[in-house]
Formats: sequence, C-alpha cells, structure tokens
Amino acid sequence: MPGKQGAVLRRLRGLASASLGGKLVLILTGVGLVGSIAITLLLAAIITPSFNRLEDNAVTAHVERTRAALDEFASKVETAVRDYGDWNASYAYMANPTRAFEEESFSTLAMQNLSVNGMAYVRNDGSVVIARWLDLASGNDTPAMKVALLDRIGQVDLAQVVDGEGSGSFYLRFGDSIAAVGVARVRRSDGTGAPRGFVLMARTISSEQLSTLLQVEARVRLDSDLAAVAITPRDGRLDIAVPIHGPGGETVASAGYAVPRDMTLLGQRVLLLAAIGTTLLMLVVLIVLRKVIGRLVLRPLKRVERHMGVVRQSGTLGLLQENPRHDEIGSLVTSFNSMLRQLKDLREQLEVQSFKLGRSESAVAVMHNVRNALNPISTIMSQGMGGAGAADPAMVERALSELAREDIPAARRQKLVAFLAAAQESVAGERAERERQLKLGREALHNVLEIIGKQQEAAHERPQLETCDISDIVAQNATIARYSSECSIAFSFPSMPHWVMGNRVILSQVVGNLLGNAVEAISATGRDSGSIAVSVTEQDEQVRVVIRDDGDGFDPEDAPTLFQRGFSTRKHKSGGLGLHWCANSMVAMEGKLDLISEGKGRGARAVLTLKAATGMRKDDAELAA
Repeated sequence: MPGKQGAVLRRLRGLASASLGGKLVLILTGVGLVGSIAITLLLAAIITPSFNRLEDNAVTAHVERTRAALDEFASKVETAVRDYGDWNASYAYMANPTRAFEEESFSTLAMQNLSVNGMAYVRNDGSVVIARWLDLASGNDTPAMKVALLDRIGQVDLAQVVDGEGSGSFYLRFGDSIAAVGVARVRRSDGTGAPRGFVLMARTISSEQLSTLLQVEARVRLDSDLAAVAITPRDGRLDIAVPIHGPGGETVASAGYAVPRDMTLLGQRVLLLAAIGTTLLMLVVLIVLRKVIGRLVLRPLKRVERHMGVVRQSGTLGLLQENPRHDEIGSLVTSFNSMLRQLKDLREQLEVQSFKLGRSESAVAVMHNVRNALNPISTIMSQGMGGAGAADPAMVERALSELAREDIPAARRQKLVAFLAAAQESVAGERAERERQLKLGREALHNVLEIIGKQQEAAHERPQLETCDISDIVAQNATIARYSSECSIAFSFPSMPHWVMGNRVILSQVVGNLLGNAVEAISATGRDSGSIAVSVTEQDEQVRVVIRDDGDGFDPEDAPTLFQRGFSTRKHKSGGLGLHWCANSMVAMEGKLDLISEGKGRGARAVLTLKAATGMRKDDAELAA
C-alpha cells in the first residue's frame, strides 16, 4: 500500500513538472486545502466566542431572572407586612394588646388570605408580643416552627433591616425550610407617631414554588457555603446555583436548576455546517476555476503550441485562426500572428536578398565565364605578337641572290636549294598555325557574345506572376507600418481575401512602400495621430486597391512628376526612387499605379490596379492561404 501511494505521489509530481495544467491543479488543490482550513479556523475564532458570549448572556439572564423572582417573592411579603405596620389598629395594639385584635388579625383565615406562614409583633426592646406559625395547607399551628421563628427573631437586628425605609425583607432558614421574611415598623396609618415596635411576616418558599416562579425545574438547596453564583458545565446542560441571602447578606440557601446548553450546541452545529459548506463551496470554486482555466487559458495555449508544432514541421508561416478576444490570450494570439507575419515578411525579404545575391553571384559567374572565354583570345594575341618567324627573310633573300650566280658550286647550290625548301615549308606551317589560332579566337569571341546576350535576355524578362491574396499582403505590411512612426496610426483594411495575379515579393514591397509614404505624410502634418484606410474592389477581371491617408497630400499639378526618378514631394527627403520603382514594378506585373490628391493638407490616395485571379475556387483559395 505505501508503495502505491508513493507511485501516485511520483505520478502527481511528474504531472506537475510536465504540464502547466498539472501545476495549476496542484496549486489550486493546495490553495483550496489551505483556504478551507483557514476559513474553518476563522469561523471557529468568530462563531465559538460569539455563541459562548450568547451562552454567558443567557446564563446571566437566568441568574438575573432568578434573583428578580426571589426579590419579587420577598417583596410581596414586605408589601403585606407594611400594610400591618402602617395601621392604626396595630399601633393601638402595641400600646394595649387585646385579644379581640389577635383573634381578628392573627386568625387562620387572615393568615391564609395573606399567604403567610408566620406572623409576630415585636417591641422595640426585642421582646415578642405575639407570634404564630401556621401550616397553610392544613390550617393548623406548627409549634416547632413557632419556636424556630421566635429563636430567629432574637438573632436579627430588626431596626437595621428597616432603617430608613420603614420596612424591609430578607430570607431566613427555619429548620428544613426557607422563608421570605418581611419586617415593618408599627406606626399610624398616616405614618406618624413614634414607632412602637415591629410587625414581622414569614412565608416559606418550596422547590415547587421556585420552579413555578422560574418556569424551570428548580429546587431550594439548604447550603450556606455558596458565596457566589456557581455554574457547572455538564453534557448538554449547565447546572446553575444562585445564593439566597439573609438579613446580613450571608447565604442561607441557594436556588439550583439546570438549563440546556442550546447556544453552545447551536454554535457547534453552525460551525460544523459552516465548515462543511465552506469546504463544499471551495471545492465547487476549485472545480469551476479548473474548468474555466482549462477552457480560457490551457486550451488556447495548447492550440498555440500545436500551431507552433505545425509551423516547425511544415515551415509554413500560416496564421493562427482564433476567435477575437480582448484579454491576455487574445493579445498573445495577436502578437503571435504579428510575429508570424513579420517572420513571413523577413522570409520574403530574405528571398529577395537571396534573389539579389543570386543575381550578383550570377553576374560574377558571367564575368568569370567572359574572362575564361577571353583568355584564349588574349593568349592567341600574345603568341601572335611575341612569336618569331620560321625563317629569316634576309637569309632567304641572300640565298636567292647567291643561287642566281652561275659560278656557284653544285654542292653549294644543293645546300641553298635545301635551305630555301625548308624555309618555304616553315612559312607554310606558320601560316597554318595562325589560321588555327584565329579560328580558336573567333570561337572564344562567339562564346563571350553569347554569354552577354543570354544575360541581357534574362535582365529584360518580366517577373513570374502567381496567385496572391492582396488583403493578406496589406494586413502584413500595415502591422509593420504601424510601428514605423511615433504618432498613433489607425489602420482599417478588408478582412476578406481578394486574389490577384502578381509577384508576391515585389507586390509586398510596393504596398509596404506606399504605406510607409502614407505614414510619413501623416507625420509631416505635425499631428499626434492619423488614419489610413485600405479598400479593395473587384470589377471586370481587375482588382482596384485604394490606400487613403489623411496626411499632408500634394498639389495636383505635381502628379505627373511624382514617378520621375529622383523626385520627392518633401524637401527633407532624398532619393525619390521609391515611387519610380513602384510604378515600374506595377507595369512589370501587368498593372499600374496612380496617385491622387485634392491638394496640400487634404490627404492622398494611392490606387493599385491589378489583374484578378479568375477561376479561383474556395478550396484553392484555402490552399493558397
């Protein structure tokens, strides 16, 4: 199994190093994983504290609600005891206790109506006038609880409890019960008069009553060691204990209950759902990005790569056909096609240069051949001028005069005859040799004349015509001419092919020369921008190409002289051979060139007229492209 994992990792690494798509997949996968982890941590850092705060707020609300419920329970007892404290009957009773008041105000019915378990009147010195503890459910007195009430009264400073307010409330523990106690000073009904003591009422609070008050299952716990609110986390719940305070602020009991941890559980669920949703979203985004990158980036790049392979294998500099795009890929394709056009133009220029070099080499070869043909003539002439005769004429004349004498011996006469015979034979041989050399010289001179004649015939031949797409030639040269000036030139030219008969190399040079002249005419106006528009029309087996610019133009009177050798419309230009050569080249290709302008500053038009390539079928046009 580890071996298989290693093989997969090696394959992924190989894929990543071999292709841009593999690298992008790995990068996107890594970014997705890191992004998912980062977003999960971010959500955890945001959601968990937020829900913890919500839980803390909920706990605080429970605690505050518990305290409010306990205070409200004690306030009801205080309200009831205050009615007894500010009452003339109570004020009179404390001065003169009567049984009638006790039977009326301390009756079972009265205590049940007040919902209090205990009541007591206490003098200012702490002595108890009367006290009673009643079981509200049964209506019977509870002596043990009465004793506890009397005992607890003696331990509480009632004056401190009601100081400044006239009444007060607190909780006390009576045996196994907890009761809310209300205390009020005994005064007249209008609140006047020196207080004659205190009236006290007590009402027990049970776990059932506490549950009803809090609307949760709660219980009263008799623990007095709880100094503050205690919160104990459990599985899915929180145990809360709220202390119940006595008259001096000490804890006499606590209210305990449990609440579910809804906020924490909700936060955990939200975090889990957010993490899952974020991961799924990142996954979808990565898949979409991968497909979009593959479609918008990788596929066009592969098409460019395939086209480059075709160019490399075939050597044909055909343009890459791609739908127009206005992004970086579109700029890449445009630059790539511009590079192909420039390479094509450079190839054509190289062919032209090779052609010129070939002509130069041909001329050198012709001169070499001429020299070789002239060498025999030079040799013959040198031999004829420097060679000595076969016999000395003076000696021949002397021998003839000597033979004319009659007194010459026969032997001498024979020698003289032999000498003259030899001299005649030598002259005849010399004459034959000269005739042979003259014949060779004549043949060599004929060869020289033939070589020169052949060269003259080749120089006067018309260029070979072929089928050319004038729209493609204009587009290629427009791309080059656009960068030939510092001013901004807007070019417009037809996109549909128009086929003409011409020499592609020469025709491209003519169009490039005319576009360059148009750019120079625009620059001569001093403007920062201009426009050149090229239109092509076909009529009567002819193709008419109009190159229109908004440059400085020329006077119509100068039109007949524009094609003269050395003429130029701009004083700072030298030469003036371009239009002369263009016109001659157009004539050599069985076409013509015209220049038209409405006047200085009104632009100019160069009109090329060429023969249309008739019978050009669509499939032939595609092959020619």
